[in-house]
Amino acid sequence: MKKLISLILALTMVFALCACGGSKEEVKTEKPAPAEEAAPVEEAAPAEVKKLVMGTNAAFPPYEFISDEDGETIVGIDAEIAAAVAEKLGMDLEIIDMEFGSIITSVQAGKIDIGMAGMTVTEERLQNVNFSETYATGIQSIIVPEGSAITCVDDLFAEDADYMVGVQESTTGHIYSEDDFGTDHVTAFSTGANAVQALLSGKVDCVIIDNEPAKAYVAANEGLVILDTSYAVEDYAIAVAKDNTELLDAINGALAELTADGTVAAILAKYIPAD
Repeated sequence: MKKLISLILALTMVFALCACGGSKEEVKTEKPAPAEEAAPVEEAAPAEVKKLVMGTNAAFPPYEFISDEDGETIVGIDAEIAAAVAEKLGMDLEIIDMEFGSIITSVQAGKIDIGMAGMTVTEERLQNVNFSETYATGIQSIIVPEGSAITCVDDLFAEDADYMVGVQESTTGHIYSEDDFGTDHVTAFSTGANAVQALLSGKVDCVIIDNEPAKAYVAANEGLVILDTSYAVEDYAIAVAKDNTELLDAINGALAELTADGTVAAILAKYIPAD
């Protein structure tokens, strides 16, 4: 009996101890979460260089023409001056070849930023675009066949004159000659080269065009001469959209610097040697 009572007491103590142990709060030690890896720092992308898009008609040497070296690159006075201006402004230059008559409207429509094509400032053009300060002076000359009855500018204005004048479409030579001689006595061609070919074939009696291209065409075609007297003297400038005064001011600033440091004069001298 005593053994049974002792056994019961022992079991009771065991259950009591288990009950006490179960009620004790367990202290858990949690491992700290691993620190998140810092995201790699991305390098800032370089700022995109803005593009200066120039429209021209690459058939007007020495101001703009296709290079003989690759048959694709547009080179010349306007191309080099535009490249120098773009560099001053921290921009990349892109040149687009187009019909001369499309340049002003393309500037207006925002298809191109500037127009450079040996372009003269006229009142009519100023109604549609703004112009930079002038960077070169041009002379409108007259090309005739050797032995032509046209020996000076005055012969075109003679009372009994009945000559057909060839010009490049939309140029000042075109504008001035239609004013002076009437549309019936002027034939316009898409390029100066086409006008000269018409002169060689006898379709026109003379061609009025800028003096520098005139010299190039005469040198390339036997039997043609340039009259000693000029038809007109004019200034060349860069066409910019009316609403883009910020670009116009920047271009004028760049041109002023390039003129002051002799860059413009050097470019002109490269293509137009002093006589």
